[in-house]
Amino acid sequence: MNILVTGSRGQLGTELRKISTIEQAHNWFFTDVDELDITKPEALKKFFTTNAIELCFNCAAYTAVDKAEDEHGLANLLNAQAVENLADACLLVQALLIHVSTDYVFDGENFKPYNESDPIKPVSAYALSKAMGEQLLGKHQADSVIVRTSWLYAASGNNFVKTMMRLGAERDELKVVADQIGTPTWASDLASALWVVANQSKRPVKEIYHFSNEGVISWYDFAKAIMEIKNLDCKVLPIESKDYPVKTKRPFYSVLNKTKIKNEFHFEIPYWRDSLIKCIAEIDEQKSE
Repeated sequence: MNILVTGSRGQLGTELRKISTIEQAHNWFFTDVDELDITKPEALKKFFTTNAIELCFNCAAYTAVDKAEDEHGLANLLNAQAVENLADACLLVQALLIHVSTDYVFDGENFKPYNESDPIKPVSAYALSKAMGEQLLGKHQADSVIVRTSWLYAASGNNFVKTMMRLGAERDELKVVADQIGTPTWASDLASALWVVANQSKRPVKEIYHFSNEGVISWYDFAKAIMEIKNLDCKVLPIESKDYPVKTKRPFYSVLNKTKIKNEFHFEIPYWRDSLIKCIAEIDEQKSE
């Protein structure tokens, strides 16, 4: 199978690259904007036809949540229009598109985990751009699967875990919001799930799934766990969102219900803390090399 991974230098793309070293029977194409600009429809179509792409993992996205308020045009281009461009290219060669979306498409005012069928209600420019991408793909004729995830982190890239590890080593005290509730997702676990979904989905397909690690916590709980696992002597203090002002409103509750993906693909999802321990060990191992 000829497989394309867009946004391949990001956290998720890096984890899919690791899968490619195991799944060597396939031809993998790893691209980022320098190799393939997904905002250019003709270049995309040429790439798909020339390389006979059969499966595309779209890991490319505009993810600067606060900057999106000023750069909504760029956010829409990457998170919405480019998704439609990929769908057009996939339809041309009858490829399957696996697209990664976000918990931000919900307003965060729910009182129970969000199902795939719950109405979306984006409350920021970033969230709106991701919601537009989902809607454009939902109307498209191309075979596609949307997988929404939350609080992504990995040993690569910049993320909350690595930031907390750095600040925890530098400071005696940190303040972290305790009234935003969700679930962290280790990019390695998500990549494994995407691979299963891609291989077991029956065509034609037009589906949405939710995936994060198991468990429900606040950012404060997450930070506390990082300090404990790393044995860092840094006190973490809980604060409210109003005491940590940011440009963009974050969902207060964005827990994703994963029953659908578990039932259909029959795999167990790891608990968030277990995956966090593995990721931190990987980060430490990279530092020692």
